[in-house]
Amino acid sequence: MAKNIKLVKSLIGRKKDQIATAQSLGLRKVGDVTTQPDNAQTQGKINKIIHLIEVTEA
Repeated sequence: MAKNIKLVKSLIGRKKDQIATAQSLGLRKVGDVTTQPDNAQTQGKINKIIHLIEVTEA
């Protein structure tokens, strides 16, 4: 199962590690959507920036 991840809040003013996490998921600007595999690594990234994104099942 894969997850669709959409950036819904801006990265401006966020901590450097949160920005790096969003960029590692392929999210650069508000409205960007990416599909990621549902594994432990992706879940950790999602949990770190859950307040900035929307997650849906692909």
